[in-house]
Amino acid sequence: MRFYDFEAEDVYGDIHKMEEYKGKVVLVVNTATQCGFTPQYDKLQDIYEQYQHEGFEILDFPCNQFDGQAPESNEEIVSFCDAKFGITFRHYAKIDVNGADVHPLYSFLKEQKGFSGFNEENSLTPILESRLARIHPDYKETSDIKWNFTKFLIDRDGNVVERFEPTEDMEVVAEKIRELL
Repeated sequence: MRFYDFEAEDVYGDIHKMEEYKGKVVLVVNTATQCGFTPQYDKLQDIYEQYQHEGFEILDFPCNQFDGQAPESNEEIVSFCDAKFGITFRHYAKIDVNGADVHPLYSFLKEQKGFSGFNEENSLTPILESRLARIHPDYKETSDIKWNFTKFLIDRDGNVVERFEPTEDMEVVAEKIRELL
């Protein structure tokens, strides 16, 4: 399987094949509206505006699996993102990124790039590590998504080239995107 072999439903109920993104650099992100990392939407929008004209796309997949931090309907999530952050990249319908009902795209992404640790310089890392150690003691050993705002970077050929945990500095993410453009 390749990235382009998958499809997903957007917030309006339309099915999109990932092959629509052939030849583009793509950042796939699982998001939430009520998370400590939600302010990353602002930086994501900035990056999108800066590089969209060069063939860059962001695919937003809301997920409510982490402390119920995305409880709203798809429509409410879009409204929130528009009002608070002016998001213009595509919102997909809310999905599961782990567990029995994991979206097939996320099964693939996790197979391609597993967990490699959190950024120790991020002030939220100790909180996240402590929480995960309590609820999932072997979290470091699995490729599961650990929290909201985990990002996967796809190159123009559909290869998954990087996984960024939510604690990664957004400038590092932007730099890797620039390298692929």
